[in-house]
Amino acid sequence: MPDTAPAPAPASDHHVQPRWRIARSLALLPLILPQGLYVKLRAAQMDEAAGPRAGTAGQGRPLRILILGDSSAAGVGVATQSDALTGHLVAALATDFTVSWKLCARIGATTASITELLKTLPVESFDVALTALGVNDVKNGHSLSSYLRNTASLYECLTARFGVQLICVSGMPPVADFPLLPQPLKWALHHRSQLFDAAHRDLIADMKHVAYLQGPTRLDPADMAADGFHPGAAIYREWGRLAADLLRQNWPVQPC
Repeated sequence: MPDTAPAPAPASDHHVQPRWRIARSLALLPLILPQGLYVKLRAAQMDEAAGPRAGTAGQGRPLRILILGDSSAAGVGVATQSDALTGHLVAALATDFTVSWKLCARIGATTASITELLKTLPVESFDVALTALGVNDVKNGHSLSSYLRNTASLYECLTARFGVQLICVSGMPPVADFPLLPQPLKWALHHRSQLFDAAHRDLIADMKHVAYLQGPTRLDPADMAADGFHPGAAIYREWGRLAADLLRQNWPVQPC
């Protein structure tokens, strides 16, 4: 499998937070907790994108894709699925493949909750899965160890229950550029998301069937949705293009 991102730093560099950072986070809790509630209420006001959650498009070799995740995978921030991640991903692949796709996404989904949802779905086969998860794990205060454990369980479910051969995982977005987030909550979530993302990359480093999608390191606030928390149309378009490129680079999966 081709390299899709720079090699991660040693685990010791980002699994252990400096004591000053932990102490500072604890000192900021009286401010962060009410700010977190405010963000949750504001971010929950937008609807998921309208449109079908499954379909077939394009021409060429057959390719079965499962897109799963949280509100960003569900297209919150744009009106229709054609303008969301799924729509742009399918459109980008439809020139080379006959794409059969299914979207499994919910506002507020975490890695654990989406895994439990998948276990309730009828068993069917997919070639590739694209995930958009992690921000809610960070925002909801899940521990790093539980996040990694739940991520491993999700990947096991995708391969064992749905026959997925390639899992493309979206990296954490640059939370520091979310206009909705006030300080010091923005600072805390940014550093926590970077910690989780680095640990996730360590987890998948030896998984030949998992490819990491490196997104933008900075976001233009003007490209965000009206709530200042979710992607806008331009971000979804670029995300879909990058995901399609990553899939082409790694599909079909080469035998070890």
